[in-house]
Amino acid sequence: MRAFTSESYLFRDRSHAGQELAEALYHLCEQNPLVLALPRGGVPVAFEVAQRLGAPLDLVLVRKIGAPGNEELALGAVIDGAEPKWVINQELLNQVAPPPNWFEEEMQRQLTELERRRHRYCGDRPAPVITGRCVIVIDDGIATGATVRAALKGLKQSKPSHVVLAVPVGPRDVIEMLKTEVDELLCLAMPEPFIGVGRHYGNFEQTPDEQVVDLLARASRVSPSDQATGAGGG
Repeated sequence: MRAFTSESYLFRDRSHAGQELAEALYHLCEQNPLVLALPRGGVPVAFEVAQRLGAPLDLVLVRKIGAPGNEELALGAVIDGAEPKWVINQELLNQVAPPPNWFEEEMQRQLTELERRRHRYCGDRPAPVITGRCVIVIDDGIATGATVRAALKGLKQSKPSHVVLAVPVGPRDVIEMLKTEVDELLCLAMPEPFIGVGRHYGNFEQTPDEQVVDLLARASRVSPSDQATGAGGG
């Protein structure tokens, strides 16, 4: 556990955070892991991990399905992949009771948006299969955990052999909650009080789309044979 003071930051930038995560995850090398980043901020972090482990890098794209008239109220989420998955908060869906066919239509709309984003970042490279694979899910940090929790639930439906969640920083209560969703969880720092992810970085500028595209392209050249077999993210 890293020391923390109110006058210091934990990581210089996302690349630095990724390098530190990579060292802590090196024991997974022999499992031939697949590294999946939550875009956009998770990509520079995950890139460093993939480089250190010699692993393929891809994305896990998630779109929330918000309630009619209240998009912040998540009724479910769609997660892309070779076979896209979705998760539903059935209790909340029953309470909201949207119009007939609304949920299915909204789910399809968000799936279309996921496909657009995947093409933007990955071109024509299809979302890979993760069944039977050791998967490391990475973000630049966790605040509420809602997005990553949806991603993990969706990924588990594809039956990976081992799921690891790895983040540089997050609040202790959320990290403890997320442990039930994975086989292994690594969080380098859980500062108290937790003020926000960006507070713990020296440089937390927004990650542009162009950087995401560039890092994914660079990562794809690390293990082309692995990428060719479809072992890349979802």
